[in-house]
Amino acid sequence: MRGSARTSADDVSRPEVTGAPVALETRRTAGPGSGPTRAAVLILHGGREDSRAPSRPWHVARVRMRPFVRAVTRALPDEDVFVGQVRYRHRGWNGADADPVADVRQALAELADLVGEVPVVLVGHSMGGRAALRAAAAPQVRAVVALAPWCPEGEPVAHLRDKRVIVLHGDRDRVTDPAASFALVRRADEAGCAASAVRVEGGDHAMLRRARTWHRATGSTVAGLLSRADGGLGPLLAEWPGGEPGVL
Repeated sequence: MRGSARTSADDVSRPEVTGAPVALETRRTAGPGSGPTRAAVLILHGGREDSRAPSRPWHVARVRMRPFVRAVTRALPDEDVFVGQVRYRHRGWNGADADPVADVRQALAELADLVGEVPVVLVGHSMGGRAALRAAAAPQVRAVVALAPWCPEGEPVAHLRDKRVIVLHGDRDRVTDPAASFALVRRADEAGCAASAVRVEGGDHAMLRRARTWHRATGSTVAGLLSRADGGLGPLLAEWPGGEPGVL
């Protein structure tokens, strides 16, 4: 894409939404006695620049996010945070149609029907990172954690004002460009977004090199974003540090 525009993680329940494609897959809901859901995390997998082929559960991009689901649920011991995944209709972004963005919006609507209007953190990889950044225009989305996101030149950032954005990108990524991600963070920061970036040394696009670092950093970042305690956001959530990304 360079240069171009506590339930098992395998257990899936899908709320029925009449007349619309079902886009939300539930990975964890509030447990008995945990009280009402106070927040939600939705996880978005990667895809292709162009493809109308249907997205399937066994596709590699989707399977790759299962450890991130587990990492996030482990990092959130309180069972009052909903964890889910977004199911895409198609494998591709598909130009101006931006199909995964529509799927995220549908998932957010289904989430609101299921648990009410709660703050949402979106976690997206590659194409899913781009979709998460676009879908952050929704008022219930408070933050985005973008993992090796696809950030074409000119990607909009004005809608990220007053949001939280954290980008993690490996310096050995040969599919999406770390420099493009860090440039987007700079522009978002200038637009009034609380944006930060972290360079994962030795990290590749599939996040297989230093996989545990990717998983743990994502879990701890999400937990920090949803922390009830002041000052508990952690080092990955520091403000844009003098024009240079942090390093893991």
